Amino acid sequence: MAFSADELRVLRRALAIALHPSTADDEDVSTCLRLAHSVDEAVHESARLRDFLLADLARYRAALPGTVAGYLPLLEEALGAGYQPAPDDLAALRALRGNAVAADLLARCRVLAERAVRAKLAGRQATAEPARATVPASRTRLHALPGGGDAAEERRPAGPGPDRRPATPEPERERPVPTPAEVFPPKRKPAPPEPPRKLAAG
Repeated sequence: MAFSADELRVLRRALAIALHPSTADDEDVSTCLRLAHSVDEAVHESARLRDFLLADLARYRAALPGTVAGYLPLLEEALGAGYQPAPDDLAALRALRGNAVAADLLARCRVLAERAVRAKLAGRQATAEPARATVPASRTRLHALPGGGDAAEERRPAGPGPDRRPATPEPERERPVPTPAEVFPPKRKPAPPEPPRKLAAG
């Protein structure tokens, strides 16, 4: 797509307005709109011409080998416009391998086809792989902030360090089995009654 001198002037003015919108007046706005309309028409016309080119290419390919003189230039023009060669194009070029132009186009189309296959496989693999969740670190030191490293150390609760192993609890000691005498202690004999005390006379 090529711009004329007037269109380039309008395009440059449009870029200036995008940077400084306050400087735009009604004439600038209408001029930019006309340029945008012209660009849309050019894009539409380019797509229409590309469709015509691909239709002609298909007709010449179907009439090979008698149309080789017209098929090869059309294929080269289509490749320059971003056309992705189809399997029918590769088969037709293999049949025309004796032609030097066809051999060059065959090598070029093979490279484009391999790139397309690799891109398609890469896209499928990217969509098939599940997204891996990243686990954030439990503690992050903010060294960029004042007191980031020391404050984190001071607020850290006291406890065993990362290299120290916590003390293992001592195993509980087994209690001895009680003896029958401890379970059933002997009954104590009642104490004898005290003799009655005599009161002194007077």
